Amino acid sequence: MRVNKFNQPIGEDLKEFELPKAPTIDVLEGKYCRLEKLSSHHIKRLYHHFKANEDAPNWTYLPDEQPQNYEAFESYIHAKIQTKDPYFLAIINRSDQDVVGMLSLLRINEKNASIEVGHIHYANKMKQTCVATEVHYLLANYIFGTLGYRRYEWKCDALNEASIKAAKRLGFKYEGIFRNHTIYKKRSRDTCWLSMLASEWSEYRMKFENWLDPFNYDEFGIQINKLSL
Repeated sequence: MRVNKFNQPIGEDLKEFELPKAPTIDVLEGKYCRLEKLSSHHIKRLYHHFKANEDAPNWTYLPDEQPQNYEAFESYIHAKIQTKDPYFLAIINRSDQDVVGMLSLLRINEKNASIEVGHIHYANKMKQTCVATEVHYLLANYIFGTLGYRRYEWKCDALNEASIKAAKRLGFKYEGIFRNHTIYKKRSRDTCWLSMLASEWSEYRMKFENWLDPFNYDEFGIQINKLSL
């Protein structure tokens, strides 16, 4: 622990730390999926998965209301395409080239080297697949390895147990609850905060890569070893 001239404990010296840049992703390529900057050519396939009725439960904890027709959905996506923060990405399954989800990088804080992942929306066919895990490996590796951020955040409604469970499985550490943090969809939200640090990523990266290795899958495509972070 460092101390100052008054013998008070102080944080790590960052005088030589180089501040990160904002994300500028065109394509992030993985074994099972790729991430592309969200664009208009993703709209039709996303609408196929996210249209009214069939996908309604997946909108409960998203900040937006579900568009009720194609025209409204098209406008919804076009608005997302235009923003730089949040910075929206589409998820493509390499096995069939289907657009199976979207998410964003947001609260991009270059000054404090902190960034968040959010607006995570998967097609039902993508859930609990290797694609759903590899997406977060690709993002974390880009955030820490390419851009040089120190802190990677995951926040969600504290009632969204599935999101919290997923974040913990991916290596995000629980930090606490911000009570009455926001109001959305005419209801109160307590927000659960989780994070991953650059200092943790080198160990996590190896575990992700071992889990994603084709040798970790049996003849039925089931993982032999679990991801344990």
